[in-house]
Amino acid sequence: MSSQKTLKHLNSIFYKLQSDSMGVTKVKEPEEEKPEEKRTVKPKRVEKPKEIQKPKEEIRELIRVAGTDLDGSKSIIRALKKIKGISYAMSKIICAVSGIDANRRLGSLTESEIKNIEEIIKDPIKFGIPPYVVNRRKDRGTGRDIHLTGPDLEVVKKFDIQRMVDMKSYKGSRHMFGLPVRGQRTRSSFRKGKVVGVVRKAVRIVQEKEGKEKKE
Repeated sequence: MSSQKTLKHLNSIFYKLQSDSMGVTKVKEPEEEKPEEKRTVKPKRVEKPKEIQKPKEEIRELIRVAGTDLDGSKSIIRALKKIKGISYAMSKIICAVSGIDANRRLGSLTESEIKNIEEIIKDPIKFGIPPYVVNRRKDRGTGRDIHLTGPDLEVVKKFDIQRMVDMKSYKGSRHMFGLPVRGQRTRSSFRKGKVVGVVRKAVRIVQEKEGKEKKE
């Protein structure tokens, strides 16, 4: 074993001496390993889940709420405005208190939901709506804060006007003569009746001639 090692050692020395005498041989530089090209794997097609078709809601055309017929195709917040005595703000509050989506179609409501809305309209104070929202505070008959809608509102309004006329108050007299009550100007607005303020000259001359002929 030792003889074999010595032979290998001598051979290596001999090869070095020969290379020095013959010139340095170019040693091949190790080739740079090319990076392996990444294979693009095509993503597998994911099948979309089939859409579950929801049953279409039956939308009724006409819905009667608080004694008035409303359009069932409109949203609740807009349909309730058609009731006399309910504004946009009041309809928004009713939707919030009842817990119903304001943009939902009125025709899709169930009978129980319609009854709930009618109860809120009849007595909003009972459901926690603040008193400054209602249209009749401290009623003369009951002393309560109530909200009037539909024909009830018209009847109470007529009785209030008649009471002021019977009292012969300033507002009552203005109502009696059909004039504005709240201090508006009457020079250019609220002009009605037989009296005409401005007449053209030609019309005035004709009217004067007709008046003279009638006198004769």
